[in-house]
Amino acid sequence: MPDPLVPAEVSPPLWLLAELTYRCPLHCVFCYNPTQHARLQQEMDTAQWVDVMRQARALGATQLGFSGGEPLLRDDLEELVQEARAMGYYTNLITSGVGFNETRARRLKDAGLDHIQLSFQDSTRELNDFLSHTKTFELKQKVARLIKQHDWPMVMNCVLHRHNLPHVDKIIEMAQALDAEYLELANTQYYGWAWVNRDQLMPTAEQLREAEAVVQRYRAEADNRCRILFVVPDYFEQRPKACMNGWGAVFLAIAPDGVAQPCHNARNLPGLQLPRVQDTPLADIWARSTAFNAYRGEAWMKPPCRDCDERHKDFGGCRCQAFQITGDAAQADPVCGKSPHHDRVVQLVRQAPSRREQPIVFRTDAASRELHPL
Repeated sequence: MPDPLVPAEVSPPLWLLAELTYRCPLHCVFCYNPTQHARLQQEMDTAQWVDVMRQARALGATQLGFSGGEPLLRDDLEELVQEARAMGYYTNLITSGVGFNETRARRLKDAGLDHIQLSFQDSTRELNDFLSHTKTFELKQKVARLIKQHDWPMVMNCVLHRHNLPHVDKIIEMAQALDAEYLELANTQYYGWAWVNRDQLMPTAEQLREAEAVVQRYRAEADNRCRILFVVPDYFEQRPKACMNGWGAVFLAIAPDGVAQPCHNARNLPGLQLPRVQDTPLADIWARSTAFNAYRGEAWMKPPCRDCDERHKDFGGCRCQAFQITGDAAQADPVCGKSPHHDRVVQLVRQAPSRREQPIVFRTDAASRELHPL
């Protein structure tokens, strides 16, 4: 007999994101980690993470990303990679490069790590180091070369915004010079610390058009050794992205403290009772929990999503973005031109050229406590 608490069609979680720690040596102004990270000190131990990976694999997860914060701060990273490889996962390390050296490269290679995504903040030392509030540009260059020496495929990631969009040509040339297979130019999405710094990061529409034209030119000239991905920021679109391919559809994130989330920022949605893997089996969390079923499917949708022919493609867009701009996570994503709140997004974009400069807030423990006092 079918379980009445489980929707008729619940697909398996294909992508497991293991956010091993919120600790990080960088202080990026656009970090998607929770702005209250200083209050979230608990981290699961090795055995708990292995158990989570095993449960997720049994559910059908095939890809596993080790993320953070900075996952290299975990001394057990190699052990976790080895366990994941034994379970049959394709593994990806998402890193700033800090802590990556010849010794750890050999250990991770021996453990069976499949893939590395390395972040840069800019093509220049000055801006890279300013945006991360660290002196890491030369280190990242060394790490990129070390990745290639150990025959890993490499994705180079650079988050774009008003400060580095004018340098997109140099960023592409840097990726090509370092033999990156993929360059992900991910325009800032406004969550976490990027939401706090939105006024300082949002580009103008003209900046974005110029950067996209540069990307298209390099794509046409490239010899396909480096594939360039350009992710347009939601605020400049008329239709929302299919966030995580739908809530509770294929993506499962586990936070350092064991909180399970249908997306990176779900814990910022008020009233959402997110379960912990220490308390509930992952199969029950995925299929039966209130949190993972809150916006799964279409029953939750309000107009205009409920009657929209594109609801099967975009699934209503991003719930976190809907909450941030409208105060209601069940509203249509306001970047959609059909949303009754779309004018708020239009106004934000129009104001970008004349926005008053304010101090940038760097991701630090002190800033986290100031934003979220106990």
